[in-house]
Amino acid sequence: MTSEFKQTTIGPAPKTWDVANLSDVADPRIRWSFTGGPFGSNLKSSDYVARGVRIIQLQNIGDGNFKNDYEIFTSPEKADELISCNIYPGEIILSKMGDPVARACIIPPIHDRYLMCSDGIRLAVDQNKFDTYFVFTQINAESFRKSAANAGTGSTRKRIGLTELRALQLLCPPIQEQRAIALTLRDVDTLLDSLHSLIGKKTNLKQAAMQQLLSGKVRLPGFTGDCKVRKLGDVGKCLRGVTYQGDSDLSTHDTSSTKRLLRSNNIKNAVVNIHDIQFVNAKKVSAQQILKKDDVLICMANGSKALVGKAGLFNINDGYEYTFGSFMACFRSIYTEANPKFIFYLFQTGLYRNYINNLLAGSSINNLKPSSIESLAFSMPELPEQDAIAEILTDMDIEVASLEALRSKTFNLKQGMMQELLTGKTRLI
Repeated sequence: MTSEFKQTTIGPAPKTWDVANLSDVADPRIRWSFTGGPFGSNLKSSDYVARGVRIIQLQNIGDGNFKNDYEIFTSPEKADELISCNIYPGEIILSKMGDPVARACIIPPIHDRYLMCSDGIRLAVDQNKFDTYFVFTQINAESFRKSAANAGTGSTRKRIGLTELRALQLLCPPIQEQRAIALTLRDVDTLLDSLHSLIGKKTNLKQAAMQQLLSGKVRLPGFTGDCKVRKLGDVGKCLRGVTYQGDSDLSTHDTSSTKRLLRSNNIKNAVVNIHDIQFVNAKKVSAQQILKKDDVLICMANGSKALVGKAGLFNINDGYEYTFGSFMACFRSIYTEANPKFIFYLFQTGLYRNYINNLLAGSSINNLKPSSIESLAFSMPELPEQDAIAEILTDMDIEVASLEALRSKTFNLKQGMMQELLTGKTRLI
């Protein structure tokens, strides 16, 4: 530790910094500046109304951001009755429940006031001594998160009470340095928000393009041929995975005598990833079961019906050979009849999802058959137009993936900045 640093109860810090309990941060001039939501018996579903004072539910408290996609309201009279549980724009709300526990967001100025749910905790910051955005960032920092998790109760899902939260500590530089740190991190958060918004717009644009182009409602310039309704079995083959026997066939280690095994968890957001893969004895894998470029990998069975039918395009080219398990299948297009990427995008449409839901309706077993996939019928243009549509949608996917990569890099940059700025390793003043 250098001479400019001192040892505190929560680690080394610059000599000019203090350690504060979270309760010290609350504004003493505001009544109920650090308080929890109402008891469940005091706010029931019968108190909900169509419009009025918005209730902040647990699902509105994001990991550092307010989630605005879920709205319920109560009457102004009920909110007045529970005035001690009201919270206002610009204040911080923390979650008593994981995941993660004690995550926090700042209340947006969408409404004049809100009512917290029972699992919310209000923190109105004393702005004469503390910067709200700085405190908000400290609460969401890794060190504070660990302290909250350690102070929480429960093994599967953590929970923390107001008493435990009051005693948690954070490092606090002088107010001017807090403001400088907050301004820097807020600029990065603004960039992250803009990227998130742009990704959402680009994704919605792609969804609209898919709906128009894959249904034949909109034709690309220069293409006028008829679109024919064809079954997938007419343009390809659905191959079901095979069952491998436990320890005798499967391994967690990659060797020269194994093939890489993909499962349901390797498909996320229509992308095939290679995280958490298993390995299977190569002697047990037939040549037909080796995935080829542009095969569509499909989840054929799952405990959740919503996950059955999810699909991803296999385009991994890392020199290894991949196969798939018994709960999976791949659809392999005949290129002379259909563009495999065009077929993959058909698997992302609402029509495809409706087909899957109808196939599973009334069944207690969430399981598809290859013949069921092959029986699905779609309107398909001639191959040149399929090629053109697939190219457009692929370019849109590449653009979204590029923006997501930039967002990920920016987020990682912010995490590094937080580690430096919130501990005083890097000083702005």
